[in-house]
Amino acid sequence: MTRLTAATLGALPASVWTPRYDRAAVRPGVVHLGVGGFHRAHQALYLDRLLEAGAGGEWGVCGVGVLPGDRRMAEVLAAQDCLYTLVEKHPDGHLTARVVGSLVGHRLAPDDPEAVVEALAAPGTRIVTMTVTEGGYNASAATGEFDASAPAVVADLQPGAPPATVFGLVTEALVRRRARGLAPFAVASCDNVPGNGALARRSFAAFAGLRDDALGEWVAREVPFPSSMVDRITPVTTDADRADLARHFGVEDGWPVVCEPWTQWVLEDAFPAGRPALEDVGVQVVGDVVPYELMKLRLLNAGHQVLGHLGLLAGHTYVHEATRDPLLRELLVGYLEEEGTPTLPPVPGTDLRAYRAALVTRFGNPHVRDTLARLVEYASDRLPQFLFPVLRANLAAGGQVRRSAAVVAAWVQALERDADGVGPVDARRDRLVAAARRSREDPLAPLADRELFGDLVEQPRFTGAYRAALDSLRTEGPRATVEALVRGPLG
Repeated sequence: MTRLTAATLGALPASVWTPRYDRAAVRPGVVHLGVGGFHRAHQALYLDRLLEAGAGGEWGVCGVGVLPGDRRMAEVLAAQDCLYTLVEKHPDGHLTARVVGSLVGHRLAPDDPEAVVEALAAPGTRIVTMTVTEGGYNASAATGEFDASAPAVVADLQPGAPPATVFGLVTEALVRRRARGLAPFAVASCDNVPGNGALARRSFAAFAGLRDDALGEWVAREVPFPSSMVDRITPVTTDADRADLARHFGVEDGWPVVCEPWTQWVLEDAFPAGRPALEDVGVQVVGDVVPYELMKLRLLNAGHQVLGHLGLLAGHTYVHEATRDPLLRELLVGYLEEEGTPTLPPVPGTDLRAYRAALVTRFGNPHVRDTLARLVEYASDRLPQFLFPVLRANLAAGGQVRRSAAVVAAWVQALERDADGVGPVDARRDRLVAAARRSREDPLAPLADRELFGDLVEQPRFTGAYRAALDSLRTEGPRATVEALVRGPLG
């Protein structure tokens, strides 16, 4: 058994791919905010590939843990010289392992915000990437407005306060770069939100404007915010994953990352200060990300919500179990074909039929062991981003909405059943549960939350389908409801 560090790379078995470039010569040109499993399975891997090709020496990554909960990751990375093992789980059961070396530094903002700001402000930093979750932009899902009253934002804006949020850290670094005559870095969101570049621009400019009106205008005008679409199913690492890595490959890694073989990154080409040649290692660098983004959000991410909410009620634990349940699989395929796809524009170079088939295959991979509970976490952030746009588009076009409405009903049903805090993980849990419990007397009570639902409560075709699904879930049960849904409209 070999403990993973820079000194032990040469002792790892030949079955493990290890960096063949000189990590000591790699300079950080990218700072990434929010180093978790997805970043390590995705953006860091692409840059590792570039370094392997001998073309990325100035594009190493300095990672940043933004939250106190990121401490454990910081400790593991420090102990392993920022190395970690990426394990791909293939549908036939075989595993491949690769040690990724593109992460060449890590900072923990709660311990040393000044070090983070200076890493961002360093002359070599030309790109800042982020995976801060769908809810990390502090914006209303219904209106897109930045919440200036959020306690963390208010605290960051106090005179002399050390920055603690991504907004405070990035804005302070931009102020310093400007004062030092350095061009602003590009800020690239890698989160699953529609128009993530535009959303990031609005949020960061709004925060900067709270510091100073002119600063906010400068950020909005001068800082590049390229959009991106990212895709790779990356479940939470478990002790079983660590044990598998040790058993199959002889590697002791405190926090490996596991994922499916599929990976995709579509990136808007908007980097005035320069960028790595990511197109040479499989990234689709394009002028317009929107078609690819909508495809992924409305098919993969919304499809996950279909499986997650109804699959949990039907008694499943894992995504592959729900996908292999004939009823749920038929429900998923019906959603993809008849509700998600009709809302999409043409996607250049993409066969949507093949893409949908690939999604079902990916979801059914039994070795990834992604949980349905993970898919439905923070649903009050995810549903408005993934599923509600599909609902609105189909309502406007006269398209089908019954499956999407049933997902909302299943969410409400799960919240209604929540007891003693054991239920869906959500930042808005208390108010959501209270509204769901009122739904016994008033089924539309949860939909009255306009921050989340906007005007959907005023759409009778949606509310009718939602009420029919909610009533069926309560009286007939989840399996009978799904069976009725795949046959046609309920009620």
